[in-house]
Amino acid sequence: MVKTAIQLYTLRELDESLPSVLRRVGKTSFDGVEFAGADDPTPETATVLADTGLTAAGVHVDIESLEDDLDAVVSDSAALGTERLTVPYLAAEHFSTTDAVRETGTRLETLATRLEMRGFELGYHNHDHEFIAVERQGHADDGRSAFERLIEDTDESLSIELDVGWAVAAGYDPVALLEQLEGRVPLVHIKDVADGRPVELGEGEVDLEACVTAARDAGVEWLIYEHDEPADPVASLERGAGVLESLRP
Repeated sequence: MVKTAIQLYTLRELDESLPSVLRRVGKTSFDGVEFAGADDPTPETATVLADTGLTAAGVHVDIESLEDDLDAVVSDSAALGTERLTVPYLAAEHFSTTDAVRETGTRLETLATRLEMRGFELGYHNHDHEFIAVERQGHADDGRSAFERLIEDTDESLSIELDVGWAVAAGYDPVALLEQLEGRVPLVHIKDVADGRPVELGEGEVDLEACVTAARDAGVEWLIYEHDEPADPVASLERGAGVLESLRP
């Protein structure tokens, strides 16, 4: 069965300690959490995860931390019980031309290889700016996006954490993308959007049921709820857990 989690970035505005937030999540139907880079784990964190029955689905880590101190990142992630690291964001300039995309792919693949040697896996999480069309020099423009070229320019050592909400915001079909990424997309961010902005699940333009079905068929292990701007983080947590539980394959 596909597991469900919440990206802790959703709950960043709660005036609570990380252990308190984890205990709150543990009272819902979520199976786990995905840590954001700002969530500094302590020895207590792993204990709270065990006490609540939650699993660390993965960790978001900025690319500079991975390049500057990979061993520390690996150590922190291992302490949380996860071997899955994801670069959450790279600015639009890294996807502005085919050369830029190729350089970005090489940079990510290099890190993925270094992590693979340590028994860890690297992924990349999209926003909407990766979906601009870029032309390969010397070839006719076929309308393919920088995101699609990134997939072509990298091998399966780099996994993809597809954010279905940002894909829809960019005008792309997340179901088609999930089919294209079969076997390479262990994590999926389940997000809803309306007019390009995040909204609560079921209030926007994303066909959530179709995305969950496509995710299952693509071999996704974790469906991860995220809301970038929840008006009420606690209510969003509870709603997200309920919606994903109702859609769980």
